[in-house]
Amino acid sequence: MTTSATAHRSRWAGKRRSVLALVLVAAVGLAGTTLAAVTLSRIEQDRLDRALSQRTQLVEQAISAEVNRYASLLTDLAKAVGAQSELESAEFTSITAAVDRQRLPGATGLSFVVPVPHSGVRALQDEWRRLGSPGLTLRPAGEGRHRFAVLSKPLDGTGSTAGLDLGRSAEAVEAMDMAEQSRRVTVSRTYRLLKDAGLPMERRQLSFVFLAPVYASSPTATDVGRFRGWLLLGTRGSDFLHEAVAGAAGDAVAVTLLDGSSGDPIPMASSRPTGPLETAVQPIDTTVPVAQRVWNLRVEGTRQLLAGTDRGLDRIAWLIGLVLTALLVALTGSVVGSRNRALRRVDEATAALRADISQREVVEHRLRQRETELVGFAGVVAHDLRSPLARIMGYADFLHEEAYDRLDGTQRDFLGRLRKGADNMRVLIDDLLDYATAENRPMVTVPVDLRRLAEEVARDRAGDRAAIIEIGELPTVHGDPTLLRQVLDNLIGNAIKYTPPDREPRIRVGCLPLEGGRWRCEVCDNGIGIPDRDRAAVFDAFTRVGGSENFPGTGLGLAIVHRIVERHHGEVGVDPNPAGGSVFWFTVPTDARLPAPL
Repeated sequence: MTTSATAHRSRWAGKRRSVLALVLVAAVGLAGTTLAAVTLSRIEQDRLDRALSQRTQLVEQAISAEVNRYASLLTDLAKAVGAQSELESAEFTSITAAVDRQRLPGATGLSFVVPVPHSGVRALQDEWRRLGSPGLTLRPAGEGRHRFAVLSKPLDGTGSTAGLDLGRSAEAVEAMDMAEQSRRVTVSRTYRLLKDAGLPMERRQLSFVFLAPVYASSPTATDVGRFRGWLLLGTRGSDFLHEAVAGAAGDAVAVTLLDGSSGDPIPMASSRPTGPLETAVQPIDTTVPVAQRVWNLRVEGTRQLLAGTDRGLDRIAWLIGLVLTALLVALTGSVVGSRNRALRRVDEATAALRADISQREVVEHRLRQRETELVGFAGVVAHDLRSPLARIMGYADFLHEEAYDRLDGTQRDFLGRLRKGADNMRVLIDDLLDYATAENRPMVTVPVDLRRLAEEVARDRAGDRAAIIEIGELPTVHGDPTLLRQVLDNLIGNAIKYTPPDREPRIRVGCLPLEGGRWRCEVCDNGIGIPDRDRAAVFDAFTRVGGSENFPGTGLGLAIVHRIVERHHGEVGVDPNPAGGSVFWFTVPTDARLPAPL
């Protein structure tokens, strides 16, 4: 009995150890399986989050790039329209010839819109019929101020908007006012376009319009700088969004655009693939700046977000772990391999994005080359026009001196107009040539006595108009004497020219020392001054600021000054004169030890 009891106890102890071993193995296997399942679940969630975040960035970039492209094109068209001295229907057709639905996906049409009071509707209709739209019929809505589409180019085959009163749309009116005040392209709040009123309800998309203000800019026009109206580009939201994000979103994400301008965001457009959404990842809400507004953007992942990678590995790990714990090593290797594949896809997407950025940089470089070529072309054209213009002016002067007394009043008037037009053309050609050569003309850096240059300019300008020119103590600086003389001549000449006829011009020229071995030279005047909104653009080529419409000029003088000062590694600007007028200033180096001019 003792031996039998001992053997029984030994067998029981062995069974207990076996059970304990099995329990321990099962516990270790279950713990390893649980750890692997949790790890896999977190890895999968991380991959989903990162993939959705990257897709969101691509979608944001795609929408921003498309909006900027629409805005840039509309800005260029507005400048082309404003450059016409008298816009006619044929000219509008020519300017917008290259605009089509393929170039602007989602666009419904391009219209030129002009404001008019109720009393001027009939006169406006007669004027635009005279300008090439004989069938134009304006359809005012109510009374008050109207905003008529007088010229229209349909892009979607739904008909023209010519004659439509856009003043009926509060959203369009709000965007027009914003564009006119800011002088920049803007976009309206979302609404259903007036031209879509005749479509079936299921085809009336929520839409918006891009608007660019149009200002007269022709050098030969008498109303340079006057507001003429707006260029309006109608765009259907869903069509625009689908084309804009088709490549960036694919079947991996669903994209929704929301307009939050009026309080609660309104879903204006969506692009959704056919597959189901991925509920394991939270959608991303962000914003996209759009032409003085901000759109809300929601991006949701779909089941295709990580297409081609292993899904549900946590459940597989549970099943395999319950059968054989040793497969955990192989399972972990599979997980690591899946993670590496996902990372490789991320790297490939990053490489593609960098390649796209590099391509854009190449395009920008080519655009800068084209700009340089255009400047050179302007210089060649201006130079070649001088010879025939000189002959025209010579013959006109000869007629004035030799045959003036034999001409009747009409012929004398025509001769005077001819001489004045030729002189205006000479000024324009000279300014074009100076502007084209200011950036690449060879420079000679020598000591320059600014006081002597200013006195010479004052003497040369004495014949233009009676003016008081005070020249203070001016230093000797290092630069090109010819170019610096041109800077002083343009600034002093502008100060005299842009002083009203009933006011005697008073100009003061002075300099102040700056840190770093530079001088700040100032030309103060008592002229018409420059509005705050125009100071940032006054040194751009062909820019005429508000208030200068009644003064002659090409809009190139200050652009030439800007280029010359830049070549001297200086800065240029304009401040208001407390006594009235403006203070134009520029900086120049004191000695040759500073960076050499460009």
